[in-house]
Amino acid sequence: MLRAVLAALLVAVAPAPPPAGPVPLRGWNVEDKTHRGPDALRDITERHFRDLSAHGFTFVRLLVFWDDLEPVPGHYSERYLARIERILDWAHRYRLRVLLDAHQDVYGPAFGGHRGIPEWATRTDGLPYTPHPGDWFSEYYEPAVQAAFEHLYQDADLRNAQARMWQVLAARFVRHPAVLGYDLMNEPMGKVRPGEDFPAAARRIESTQLTPMYGRIAAAIRRVDRRNWLFVEPTPAAGEGLPTGLGRIADPKVVYAPHLYDAAMEAGRDYDPASGWLARFEAAVVRYAREYKVPVVVGEWGSPRSELPHMRRFYRDALASMERYTSGWASYTWCYGAGYCAVDTAGRFLPNKELTARPFTPSGPALD
Repeated sequence: MLRAVLAALLVAVAPAPPPAGPVPLRGWNVEDKTHRGPDALRDITERHFRDLSAHGFTFVRLLVFWDDLEPVPGHYSERYLARIERILDWAHRYRLRVLLDAHQDVYGPAFGGHRGIPEWATRTDGLPYTPHPGDWFSEYYEPAVQAAFEHLYQDADLRNAQARMWQVLAARFVRHPAVLGYDLMNEPMGKVRPGEDFPAAARRIESTQLTPMYGRIAAAIRRVDRRNWLFVEPTPAAGEGLPTGLGRIADPKVVYAPHLYDAAMEAGRDYDPASGWLARFEAAVVRYAREYKVPVVVGEWGSPRSELPHMRRFYRDALASMERYTSGWASYTWCYGAGYCAVDTAGRFLPNKELTARPFTPSGPALD
């Protein structure tokens, strides 16, 4: 199996056809976190892409999971790759560009049924893990989860496995006309060491662990794909407007892709226009983009309580802010229901989310 994969990687080094051209990026995340194995991605249908296109959106950030792609070390699921390809075909049919996002929540399925990094690539040093129902983000601070991130960043075999996983994805989809790029790791976290608060830990993780990790993955992808963009994320601390410690990624097609989330709003509270949060976030993002001369695409943003009194102001303020400095954005998430969903079961926008469908002219460079 591994020999066949490596043969495919070598074939994929051949020059890819030119991309379709620059596009303004305005869209939504599309996901199925519920189903896995034989049922993986089942909830994503052609309707998602037809409806996104009908509302004028051009961009999709598609969540994919390493645990589904490589359930056993060295064995990559052809069924999963084929399902991703079918989704990309739908996107292309409706003129949508796609960012493939290697998504993780609380590392992966070893911890409370989350998705992301396979159980076989999870090393906890025997440390404890306690679920936090209703506050899943707190689970990142559990000793076993923090140990798992440390091993991912430090252990040579896990580093190599992560790089090979990305080579398989890139080799398979380098020529697909819908693909714009690859988001190398969703909301990466790490270990908070004794004496550190979270902001200090985040800057250290970004500087000493994420920067080299992204460099390794970039080098691996470029052996099979010289065409598509590489999207790199800071830790979620950036969402609070904290300057990132992320360094330069040595590649000519890098996009800085922070997530715009306020902790209070994530907890269900209303937007506070006087908080200064959006201004802090914008200033911190622009600082990194200018220093390293890279475009910015906000990979996730939105609210689970869009009906609250100040949420119309939030959507207007956020869109105006992103128009000043980004090349685009993907709101979270295009689904048919409630909460973070864009629309209800009948396809009607939830309160204030219709503002995302209005014309948007990003000031950042177009990505081609």
